[in-house]
Amino acid sequence: MDTISLWGVAVLVLCSILAGWVDAVVGGGGLIQLPALLLAPGVSPLQALATNKLAGTLGVAVSSVTYLRRVRLPRGILLWMLPAAVLGSIGGAFAAAALPSKWITPIVFLAVLLTGGLTLARPALGAETSLKFGVRGRRVAVACLGATVGAYDGMIGPGTGTFLVFGLVAGIGCSFLDASVLARVVNLGTNAAALIIFLAHGAPLIWLGLLLGAANLAGGYLGARTAIRLGSKFVRTVFLVVAALLAVRLGVQAWQQLF
Repeated sequence: MDTISLWGVAVLVLCSILAGWVDAVVGGGGLIQLPALLLAPGVSPLQALATNKLAGTLGVAVSSVTYLRRVRLPRGILLWMLPAAVLGSIGGAFAAAALPSKWITPIVFLAVLLTGGLTLARPALGAETSLKFGVRGRRVAVACLGATVGAYDGMIGPGTGTFLVFGLVAGIGCSFLDASVLARVVNLGTNAAALIIFLAHGAPLIWLGLLLGAANLAGGYLGARTAIRLGSKFVRTVFLVVAALLAVRLGVQAWQQLF
């Protein structure tokens, strides 16, 4: 770790602030922070993943609190979604070994294209909350969504918040703002579950994770306040930008892995 220069640490801090901001608005901050850590000299891939989880958990925590203080949380959805997502995250970590690694990125790439394409094609999607299904049907739907995206978080990780937001908007009928609130809290649960496993194995670089966590925290606070002030239309715009960047990155990676 002493091979990282002060300039390198400064770049990581700036990336973490931006990642926290993006994560608080629509999810996907790990797409900024994790690659930066992977490129840092002296940091192994496992250390990068674990340190990213430590920093990201702190950022998600503060953005969740900021949202909860200013936006009414759909608690009925959360109570069914959060436990399923945490269990899915744990199950996904165990299932990761069973799925051939070369197929993971292409699957995620297609999912991102689908979510981004549908959002772009339907401008009114997520403008306001219009919940689907009856109460029982909605409970089953949000539990299934939580378990599925939670499993993805356990298996792969980056883009989890983005998929949660889209699933809540397109599948459940939440507005983008309400979906962002729910996604932050659920993602906090899945991050914490994964972090406990990483800490048990001594994987995170604690000092760097705490430093980046403070930067992520600042970005998360600013991002949550920005989303609350500017509303669902702004969150939708950021969602499309993040989805496009994620699609480009995953498309290149999938091409390299398959060909």
